[in-house]
Amino acid sequence: MGGLLKWALGALTAAGIAALPAAPASAQSWPSQRVTIVVPFGAGSNTDILARIFADEMGKKWGQQVIVENRPGLAGTAAVAKAVPDGYTLMVTSNGHTVAGLVTKDAPFDPVKDFAGITRLGSSPLFLIAFPGTPVKTVKDVIELAKKEPGKLNFSSPGLASTTFIAGALFRKAADINIVHVPFRSAPDAVTAVLRGDAQFYFAPVNLARDQAEAGKVVAIAAATPARLPELPNTPTFTEAGLPFVYDSWFGLLAPRAVPKPILDKIAKDWADALKTADMQEKIKAQFVVAKTDTPEAMDKIIKDETANLTEVFKEAGLAGSR
Repeated sequence: MGGLLKWALGALTAAGIAALPAAPASAQSWPSQRVTIVVPFGAGSNTDILARIFADEMGKKWGQQVIVENRPGLAGTAAVAKAVPDGYTLMVTSNGHTVAGLVTKDAPFDPVKDFAGITRLGSSPLFLIAFPGTPVKTVKDVIELAKKEPGKLNFSSPGLASTTFIAGALFRKAADINIVHVPFRSAPDAVTAVLRGDAQFYFAPVNLARDQAEAGKVVAIAAATPARLPELPNTPTFTEAGLPFVYDSWFGLLAPRAVPKPILDKIAKDWADALKTADMQEKIKAQFVVAKTDTPEAMDKIIKDETANLTEVFKEAGLAGSR
């Protein structure tokens, strides 16, 4: 009888183990199938281009198909938040991710709680450019005129969730000035507004700032970077101009929050290893983007800290939504 009981208990235990959900694949066996990278922006954006560079390189390294799926808007981000946390659905996004819950009432995800950071892929330096007809040439000029005539100057952007708006709002706070935000439908529209003089300022990526400044269509006021850039060597940084202000447009890789940590670490390391090659550095540089790499912990901190900081900025501006 004792032997029969022992056999029965063993059988029940085995059946119970078999009924448990399968454990997540280890980092050693991941990936064993296709990986999908969701981009919540349209094709051709810097975010999309960097996602495709990443997908191409990692596809070779992992020996699996890595595809990019463009799903513009909140729906794409929400789909990733709700995806099975097995590492086979990832997302490449930008700074705008950190304010999604602030500018959209009842956003279907939390930008911090629902996502795990993996790494930045790169960042795009930003320059404050001005319409030549605006009587300013330096950061000091901008601040003095804004304080003399509060509410008269303005800056354009493609909308509240754009890096351009975030940079403008942070600059406005750092300088303690009242300049008005004027949103447009798209980045080209926002840039055109400055070229025409319909708006005075715009925070532009380095390639746009350089090309338009060299053509005499805008004035490059200052770079929101730690040091001057070779593309515009005669344009000072905000810090040089007396205002310690640094902000760039970053592009980051995220995953659903519950993806196992070893998989996140593997992806971050594989990207860091890829960036050690001159070929990858050139591919990133060709997009006027500075290649970046982080640990998942560092990427989590970037998202958490930036979301918290911008929450305060948006509240002060009366723009905070439901979160």
